[in-house]
Amino acid sequence: MASEQAEREFTTGNIFRRLIGSMAPVLGALILQTMYGAVDILVVGWFGSRAGISAVSAGSSLINAAVFVLCGLATSVTVLMRRCIGEGDRRRLGRLIGGAVAVFTAAAAVLTAVFAAFAPSLVSLLQVPQEAAAQTVLYVRICGGGIAFIIGCNLTGSIFRGMGNGKLPLLFAGIACAANIFLDLLFVAVLRRDVAGAAFATVIAQACSFILSLLACRRTGRPFELTRSDLVLSGEVKRFLILGLPIAFQELLTQISFLCMIAFVNGMGEGAAGLASSCGYGIANRAAALVMLVPSALMQSTSAFIAQNVGAGKERRAQKVMGCGMLFGCAVGILMTAAAFFGGQQIAALFTDSVSYRIKAAEYLQGYSLEAIVTSILFSFVGYYSGHNQTLFVILQGMAQSFLVRLPLAYAASLMAPDSLVYIGASAPAATTIGIVINLLFFLCYSRRELKKTGELLKL
Repeated sequence: MASEQAEREFTTGNIFRRLIGSMAPVLGALILQTMYGAVDILVVGWFGSRAGISAVSAGSSLINAAVFVLCGLATSVTVLMRRCIGEGDRRRLGRLIGGAVAVFTAAAAVLTAVFAAFAPSLVSLLQVPQEAAAQTVLYVRICGGGIAFIIGCNLTGSIFRGMGNGKLPLLFAGIACAANIFLDLLFVAVLRRDVAGAAFATVIAQACSFILSLLACRRTGRPFELTRSDLVLSGEVKRFLILGLPIAFQELLTQISFLCMIAFVNGMGEGAAGLASSCGYGIANRAAALVMLVPSALMQSTSAFIAQNVGAGKERRAQKVMGCGMLFGCAVGILMTAAAFFGGQQIAALFTDSVSYRIKAAEYLQGYSLEAIVTSILFSFVGYYSGHNQTLFVILQGMAQSFLVRLPLAYAASLMAPDSLVYIGASAPAATTIGIVINLLFFLCYSRRELKKTGELLKL
């Protein structure tokens, strides 16, 4: 009865109200993630060294690049778990989870070794300012040493969501966020451990969350049987790799583009000027994450909403969901754009008292500000295509934006206007606008075909 009621909620009733309701938990999780990333820089900015902001920004970006790619694989585990539960196959479900644990454990071991051995080379590729290089290496090695806990948190969260329990992952994320804030203040503000303290705070907070996740998994009712013999690279591994690799590949390309942006900015000067650009960009990136909260929540929520209606043969309603997402996202985006454009220095003042860092952060946010509006439109399109399982198109249009538009524009801006981050920031909405054009052209053809399938085209 509960599942039938959930289905009716998606396929009938007021779209706007249903969409907001489905967005709320997703937005909550994204807010916690954003707070987690912002706290390290905020505390280091006020209680650590000047170069610490650049070190934490670059170091966390390297760690996140690896973690987010694995999150793409973890998403496929959730999807296949739901399928196995629907089929009532407990043994297959156990083999799937056991195989996932084996793969992610191996990945954690490899990444730990890579970050320990190659941290200096990776930091060098990002052109981190000399004043921050040593601290960045230290941050990467400490977080790399505890990356098993970070990966474990994401995998257990995917398993809980696969069991239909989205509340526990959100709870554990909240606990990790609170622990990280407390430990950051303890290690950085009180014990004066600077960047190393922020790294240890991250690892310990994630370890606490992971341990709690394991305890909860043991004590809650589980729809699967897991034995030691399941902890191998079985045939189930191939299933979730086939499903998850396209998502992971898309995330890999996205993270590579982010790392390239850091390298471009870090190469825009030397000495105090170069450090100011690097730290300003690091601060602006945390503020930009706030700008992206609603568009990201929209993309995740609309894809599930649209998929349900596509399955019910309600293509016209699916298109209305997309349009509703665009209108809501743009309404919020106008406010976010105004805040980023006019209040950049005030936002940056939350992270540092350095005037030069604030100015650089404000420059980037001025150029970036329109992203809050255009991304809401683009991500609503992406949610529509994801709901129709058009994964290949989503990946290709994402690659075109990042590698054919944004990165070339950003690189040109770093060479032609090395004294300002405005044009670097503006490369993001410029690329997104091109993405909207691509998606709109595809939509004009694709949507008509889908309406023909359901017979709704005749009702126009």
